[in-house]
Amino acid sequence: MTAKVIDGKAFAAGVRAQVAEHVMRLKVEHGITPGLAVVLVGQDPASKVYVKNKHASTIEVGMASFEHRLDADISQTNLLAVIDRLNADPAVHGILVQLPLPKHLDSNLVINRVDPAKDVDGFHISNVGLLGTGQKSMVPCTPLGCLMMLRDHYGSLAGLNAVVVGRSNIVGKPMAQLLLRDSCTVTIAHSRTKDLAAVCRGADILVAAVGRPEMITGDYVKSGSTVIDVGINRIERDGKVKLVGDVEYATVAAVAGAITPVPGGVGPMTVACLLANTLTACYRLNGLVELKGLTA
Repeated sequence: MTAKVIDGKAFAAGVRAQVAEHVMRLKVEHGITPGLAVVLVGQDPASKVYVKNKHASTIEVGMASFEHRLDADISQTNLLAVIDRLNADPAVHGILVQLPLPKHLDSNLVINRVDPAKDVDGFHISNVGLLGTGQKSMVPCTPLGCLMMLRDHYGSLAGLNAVVVGRSNIVGKPMAQLLLRDSCTVTIAHSRTKDLAAVCRGADILVAAVGRPEMITGDYVKSGSTVIDVGINRIERDGKVKLVGDVEYATVAAVAGAITPVPGGVGPMTVACLLANTLTACYRLNGLVELKGLTA
């Protein structure tokens, strides 16, 4: 068996095209331009690349992009003041604070200062609680992207056994909540799970979000299952730096029915869903009926 490759790059292009179409309609029919504000503190190289890509994608779909690049030594008080101004700005519908923050800043305090209605990362404690209780919320971008691809692949997820390997607040926990909401039977596994391979082999859907390069091998996977690889790890191999996931692609692809590659799988969907969340926030903040298919 050779697994079907779930092309996240192509899927994300389709999501961005939908977002761009609806942005144009908002402009023409309501005179509204959705706006995304990104706050970058310091000069972390990876964060700078992410922010640059987000800016380009935001402009590409016709949204307004507001970048706030702040010194690494900014005080907690001054950073919170920036967020307060963005919360009050009617031109800003989505706010994203690029993580990680410098160590002297309290990330939880900063995240929870963002207006929950503008929290397009879905990290605010109010949105976490709403998601956990099955209510309408802003949903973290990476799990939302995974859900979109799974829905497209299966149609209905009802009754499927899903295993999420990883229990982070950013991916693992919200991913499990979304799968539960779509009527999967969900297991959250982690580094201390007994006989992890056996647990994973019970999955129709296996989501790897553990942050360990190529940890999930073919021995962990049930024949014909769908494997979503959230991991992005840089390793050195044959004297070169290579990007790999949490899944050992070759051995898993030989067993699974479908698989997301790294790169080109979940990664592109994360940015696409950030744009979708900004569009959703804009609709909600303006009292408009939100779109189906771009939300959870």
